[in-house]
Amino acid sequence: MTRALIIGASGGIGAALVAALEAERVQVTALSRRDDGLELTDEASVATHLGALSPGFDLVLCATGALEIDGRGPEKALRQLAPEAMAAQFAVNCIGPAIVLKHALRLLPRDRPASLAVLSARVGSIGDNRLGGWTSYRAAKAALNQVVRSAAVELGRSHPQALCVALHPGTVESALTEKYLARHPAVPPPEAARRLLAVLEGLTPGDSGGFFDQHGKPIPF
Repeated sequence: MTRALIIGASGGIGAALVAALEAERVQVTALSRRDDGLELTDEASVATHLGALSPGFDLVLCATGALEIDGRGPEKALRQLAPEAMAAQFAVNCIGPAIVLKHALRLLPRDRPASLAVLSARVGSIGDNRLGGWTSYRAAKAALNQVVRSAAVELGRSHPQALCVALHPGTVESALTEKYLARHPAVPPPEAARRLLAVLEGLTPGDSGGFFDQHGKPIPF
């Protein structure tokens, strides 16, 4: 790998991915809302920022996401569901990354292996949902997984050596998870980044369209 694009580079996982790649002497382009004004839910902003880049990235990884938006956390029960909060979850956790995939496609080489990846979440797995709750967040991540699946089919036609996947980073110590760390074991961002990059290194174009955890194991959709 010689060139990588990390979107969401100011977040805990994103920053750790940038650091890990740079330690391997990879030329990293880092984009975020905080540092670059990239608004993930504004297609014009995504088109402008990604349109300014030249093709040839070996990795494009969208490390964005939000569990709480505008002070609204995950619903514990269906009666707490609010349409505007659900729409916000879809905007940030599904539509935004989908726009990134749309505009990142031209950045991938057609003549060699490359990876296009987004961070998803295990709770977005329909087959693995045994607890209920968190309806809006779950649904948005499940929709993102379907976007990845469809994008992988299209990518396979134009970029046969590339792969497009959704990745579950595990529970990571970050601002996104700080209220929930007591309930789940967590890993620091550098460890999460190392695991994610190792997973990507072990995948092949035959894995494109899949959903994988931080150990490289497939997660059911």
